[in-house]
This record gives sequence, structure tokens and C-alpha cells, in this order.
Amino acid sequence: MWKQAGEAMRILHLTPYYAPAYAFGGVVRAVEGMAAALVKRGHEVTVLTTDALDQRRRYDGPPDDMIDGVRVLRRPNAWPWLRGRLNLSTPRNMKRTAEAILPAVDVLHVHEFRTLENLLAAPVAQKLGKPIVLSPHGTLNLETGRGRLKTVWDRLLSPGLALRLDHVAALTEAERAEAENLWRNFGKRQRPTRFSVIPNGVDRPEIDQRRMAADFRARYALGDSPVVLFMGRLQARKGVDVLIQAFIAAGVEDARLLIVGPDEGMLPRLRALAAGDPRIVFTGYLDGDARLGALAAGDIFALPATGEGQPIAALEALAAGLPAVLSPGCNLDEVAETGAGFVVEATAAAFANQLGLLLIDVELRAAMGQRARRLAEARYEWDQVAMQLEEVYAGLL
Repeated sequence: MWKQAGEAMRILHLTPYYAPAYAFGGVVRAVEGMAAALVKRGHEVTVLTTDALDQRRRYDGPPDDMIDGVRVLRRPNAWPWLRGRLNLSTPRNMKRTAEAILPAVDVLHVHEFRTLENLLAAPVAQKLGKPIVLSPHGTLNLETGRGRLKTVWDRLLSPGLALRLDHVAALTEAERAEAENLWRNFGKRQRPTRFSVIPNGVDRPEIDQRRMAADFRARYALGDSPVVLFMGRLQARKGVDVLIQAFIAAGVEDARLLIVGPDEGMLPRLRALAAGDPRIVFTGYLDGDARLGALAAGDIFALPATGEGQPIAALEALAAGLPAVLSPGCNLDEVAETGAGFVVEATAAAFANQLGLLLIDVELRAAMGQRARRLAEARYEWDQVAMQLEEVYAGLL
């Protein structure tokens, strides 16, 4: 059934983890933002996911619920701890649920590439003639963790899934090129997969930023010191170790480094690198007002990641008015192009130079922070993302 962009559609998002399972990273926030924006534009949105909140806990609410206008169906995750070991979700009853609800939807939108959820639901959608859209969220690259497992997965499972997909919505031009190359290796299909670039989004929260900053700084004894903020999971590809080395090398005595995020096995090594430096503060996982407080209290956002799709945390920092020091692996070159921060190689020396400059130059921080907020508003609002998704969906119906 053909639909125009803007006409109400019934959309099913399939994702291993969904809000409030924020411990699993930025994809959770991305899918939540996408779903909410589509609902605001008048579409009927369902999310099919698992009940894992993190590697140990499960969601204790109803398995079928309406959250902010989004219908959320949660099915059991057999072994949530495998996410940490193999980066793998283990859903139960997913195929049965997909068979029950897919006949009544217009399009299936799957998130992340190599998932059991996709392998279970995509054949059902194809059999019913439902178009399938993939948002890889930076998961295509073989070099960003568990490359050997990904290679085996691609040899055995990925071609069958890839050739069922009608559209790949990459986050960046680099990811689109990566997808096109991967699909060529997988083989041809009668109806070719289409490719586009649709960025992540962010909404600027309506908060009392000054009050939240003061409360957060008091809680963590930050005083009036300039604060470098890292926000993300503590894993190798995020480059937290590089950031700690860079912060120490920058040598700004009254500065603070705030490391916010859940540990994924790196914390002992990171504490050893910090060597008891009282200027380096580990908060652990923060969410809700505490997370917003960290953004309000920060002066600079830094992320020397070696492999990202397009980090939601970086977009949140831009929206909060923080100048950013990023690596090319964050895929946000426009930060440097618009003067909202710096994009430099993910080395301690390169990050130390830019952090040192921003930490001692208050006027430069303020000017870049204003440009950061304008960049987020101009390019990364969720409503703009939803409009682009509408065009993709409508073109497949």
C-alpha cells in the first residue's frame, strides 16, 4: 500500500534493548528518540525488544505497555550477561511475537546489524511482504571489537539477512560506503537494497541548567574548577585510557576530569592510570537528573573513541552547549568545521593539546559552546530525523 511522507504509518522498531536499558549504550537512546519523534508526527509506533536492563537486571514493569505514546513489547532475554562476553542478545519468544504483530504494520525497522532478533524477525517480515529498514548504529565495522566473531557471523548468517533488507539508513557517509561495500560482498538480490544517510538526533532538555550544575558540582566536590566530561561505557574503543593520559599531560592543576559511565571491564586499569589523582572523578553509571546534572556541570566534552557510529553522548553535550574534543572515529567532523570544538587523532598528545587550550581559555570555551548548541539545533533535532525516516518508509510502501 503506497503512502505519502507525512501520512500516518504503522511502524515496528526491533531492537535488543530499549529504554530504560540505557546501560547498553547510545543505541537505546537513539531508538527511544526516534520512536518518540515519530509518534509526535502522528505515526503508530511499536517497539519489540527484550526485558534486559543491564547484564544482571531485568525490567520489572508490564511486558506489554504504552510509554509516552509508544507501545513497547518486552520479551525475555535468556542470558543478558552474554552482552558483555559476546556482545549478543539472546531473545526468547521473539519470532512468535513478530508473527503475531507484523501483519498489522507497514514497515519493520531493525536496529544494529548482527543480532538474533533480526535473524528471527526479518524472514517473517519478508514472507509477509513488509519492507525492512536497517539502522546499523556503527555495528557494521569488523574492527570495532570481537572482529573474529563478526567474521564468522558474516560468513554464516549475514548474507541471508542483508539480502532481505530493503533500505540501510547509515549514520554517516562513511557508514553508508561501508554498508555498500559489505553488501557487494554479500551478493546481489532481485530488488537492490537502497542506502541513505540519516544522523542521530538529540533534544535539548528543558532544565534549570545553572541549578543542576551547582547541585552536581556540590555532590562531587568539583568546586569552580573547569570540568572535562567523558560520558559513555568504560570499554576499550571509547578511549577512556587515552583521555586520562591526555588530561594528566595537559597539566592544568585546577581542572577536573569527570568520567561518567558503567564499567565493562576497564575500571581497574583506568583507576591504575589515574594513580589516585584527586582531580579524576569516576561516578559510575548515571541516568535521569544525575546524567543531566553531569552535562550541566561540564565545561568541555571529550571522546577519543576509535570506533563509533555517531555518539549520542556527544550530541547531548553539543545540545547542552559544551565545546567538544573528539576523534575522527566519532564521525562528527562538522564539530571542527563549524568551530564547535576540535577533531584530532585519538592520541594522548593530540587530546592534551586541545584540552589544555580550552581549559585555560574561558572566552574560547564560551564561543565554541555557543556554536555547539547552534550546531545541535540546526542539524540534529529529532523532528528532522523523523521527517527523513518518513521519506524512507513512504518510498518503500
